[in-house]
Amino acid sequence: MTAPATQSHKPAKSDPRPAAQSGTFVIGGDLSVNRLGFGTMRLTGKGVWGPPADHAEAIAVLRRAVELGINLIDTADSYGPDVAERLIAEALHPYAPGLVIATKAGFQRPGPNKWVEDGRPEHLRSACEGSLKRLKLDRIDLFQLHRIDPKVPLEDQIGALVELQRTGKIRHIGLSEVNVKQIDAVRRLATVVSVQNRYNLADRGSEAVLDYCTRENLGFIPWFPLATGDLAEGDGPLAQTATRLHAAPSQLALAWLLRKSPVMLPIPGTSTVAHLEENTDAALVKLDDATMRELDQHAGK
Repeated sequence: MTAPATQSHKPAKSDPRPAAQSGTFVIGGDLSVNRLGFGTMRLTGKGVWGPPADHAEAIAVLRRAVELGINLIDTADSYGPDVAERLIAEALHPYAPGLVIATKAGFQRPGPNKWVEDGRPEHLRSACEGSLKRLKLDRIDLFQLHRIDPKVPLEDQIGALVELQRTGKIRHIGLSEVNVKQIDAVRRLATVVSVQNRYNLADRGSEAVLDYCTRENLGFIPWFPLATGDLAEGDGPLAQTATRLHAAPSQLALAWLLRKSPVMLPIPGTSTVAHLEENTDAALVKLDDATMRELDQHAGK
């Protein structure tokens, strides 16, 4: 399903809150967000480990994101670990009305660039408690299982999330890096409102999951949304179209995602205010049917 557009263009004038031009989506029936959000993984140190190289810039990025109309911020206890969540609270607490902070649990971090699945119920409960404290929240709006741990029975992992939901510590449950069969299995145990899978112009391996989410009206949060492969190089199709629209290739990549499905919630991340502003202006790029067909022909190749 592709949202309608009449003519590809990028407005000459900048909007002070461009994220508000990305359209809205209601997560779980009660959390209305602007569809272009922000992901916090890149606010941490090298290897998604330790504090940012420039702490002041990281704080400025988060505050500027809200000024630009972003009201969906995605994070995880494993980013740092703990670093990204602490930065969010430092920069934005007390939170503006309507700001949705989505976090994730399900990994242990033994070191830089090292990720170990841990879906034990005791770990998920402990991770949730830690996130609540670091984010200074009484309840997490969207709590996502970072990965399904094959070493732990699915019923135990999802049961822990359902219990956290029942006790009021989380509002909604989301999944990450799952296939359609896994989503169906989890939905027999709990209500799922979102799926976060890798998806971008150059990697459409989760196309079936996106189609499923579009049909079922589940939020689809594509991580690594700016990957474009060779499409943005030289005289590649993305570079050519970006030049014609007077836009950056990264903006075109995000505009393509936003147009691809009404449930798409891209969360491009960055560690600089300048790059954040460029990314957010992608919401002002409107793609027509012909441009979408052109990009679809080359995407994922």
